[in-house]
Amino acid sequence: MNRALTLDDSVLAGIALAAGLLLAFMSRTLLRWLAKHAKRTRWSGDDVIVDSLRTVVPWAAIAGGAAAAAAVLPLTRTVQHHVDQLLQVGLILVVTLSAARVISGLVRSVTQSRSGVAGSATIFVNITRVLVLAIGFLVVLQTLGVSIAPLLTALGVGGLAVALALQDTLANLFAGVHILASKTVQPGDYIRLSSGEEGYVVDINWRQTTVRQLSNNLVVIPNGQLAKTNMTNYTRPEQQLTILVQVGVSYDSDLDQVERVTTEVIAETMRDVAGAVPEHEPAIRFHTFGDSRIGFTVILGVGEFSDQYRIKHEFIKRLHRRYRAEGIRIPSPVRTVALQQGSVVIPQQRGADEWAPESSHAE
Repeated sequence: MNRALTLDDSVLAGIALAAGLLLAFMSRTLLRWLAKHAKRTRWSGDDVIVDSLRTVVPWAAIAGGAAAAAAVLPLTRTVQHHVDQLLQVGLILVVTLSAARVISGLVRSVTQSRSGVAGSATIFVNITRVLVLAIGFLVVLQTLGVSIAPLLTALGVGGLAVALALQDTLANLFAGVHILASKTVQPGDYIRLSSGEEGYVVDINWRQTTVRQLSNNLVVIPNGQLAKTNMTNYTRPEQQLTILVQVGVSYDSDLDQVERVTTEVIAETMRDVAGAVPEHEPAIRFHTFGDSRIGFTVILGVGEFSDQYRIKHEFIKRLHRRYRAEGIRIPSPVRTVALQQGSVVIPQQRGADEWAPESSHAE
């Protein structure tokens, strides 16, 4: 038989509760101070850890004070058991939520640091959060005296049925995990699929990959389809790339002069145009004796895929202006049409891909 409640018991219980509350207040103040110092570091993981501890430590102190207060009170064994269970469950829930926040925050920090421009791969964050919450739920059931062995068995059988019913969804899930783990595609990359879709990868989640086109439209691609298709990644193995511009000059041009002038224009473009690569070494390669021109390729360096349009635009304008000033002629396409009585001979075309309007000569 339990003894009666005395004044000393009440005082001791009150002291235990007050001590728990005081410890919670002091720990929260200390962790607030630590959070300010954590923001000064480069690593974002310490911010996540301290922020989560600001939740779990004060509640743990309060739960400890309540447990100590319950221990000094003359409670029956049944009531004491229920109070202890209640405090344990509350503490487990707080720890589980805090652990889920910490682990998912650390995973997000790692994925962002390794994904490049706009790392936001939520698939790993969601998977880790669900796993931690599931483990915490099982621990709560075990604490309450519920046997989890039959539950795990039922979940195994039910999971098999769900897996058969959700084959496409699970295929997309594992395809997304495979894509990120293999580092074939990461958020921030510019990709082009064999089916024609292209743009910047915005996010890879548990079901789909979101791509933002240059027109600012979003294209949603299932992960399974992305894993199967042929794809060009213009960001890997490095973000800088080279582009080719085809040029042609007339046969009476001095090729040494053409090469010198073009090299100067390339260097000027690389230096002045935003998105170009200033340290790019000018490259010109003559390759074709055409019908009305000598063709060559100009190789330009660009910082990333979308910069190429602006750089091509500026380079062609500057090269055309400089060729005019230097007297270097870009030949016009020429067509010869032979007219015969009662019939027309199919015209012969030369240099149709040149940079000038068409002219005709009739015989």
